[in-house]
Amino acid sequence: MTRRFIDDYLLYLLARASHQASAQFHAEVKRVGLKVPEWRVLAALFEGDGLSVGDLARITLYQQPTLTKVLDRMARQDWIRRQSDAQDKRLVRIHIRPAGRKLARGLLVRAKAHEAVMLDGYGAAAAVELKKRLRALIKRTN
Repeated sequence: MTRRFIDDYLLYLLARASHQASAQFHAEVKRVGLKVPEWRVLAALFEGDGLSVGDLARITLYQQPTLTKVLDRMARQDWIRRQSDAQDKRLVRIHIRPAGRKLARGLLVRAKAHEAVMLDGYGAAAAVELKKRLRALIKRTN
């Protein structure tokens, strides 16, 4: 079989790997009653509570208007709360609530287990190196 351009194109390979690996874990997310954007918000807030909407949009890979709708749903579920920034009242900070923390805690354990399966066979040093190179690529393209 002839190798196509796309078969060796970095951006395609990154997207395909992410899509396939994420699809498996996203099934776990749906099983606990969350949507993927909600999971990303909870995961981001779990150890980084009080992020701005802009920071959350950057981390979760969603546009701010889309994320705002997600945050509205999450606030109605009492998974998060909005609070004005103490120094800049125009800035809104998002905080995780106990119900959201409980959902996230269980999924974080499952996420790490899923990651271990994805990296199985690479060895610890190769897994560390892969993450290091991906972070470097992200930083260079930021």
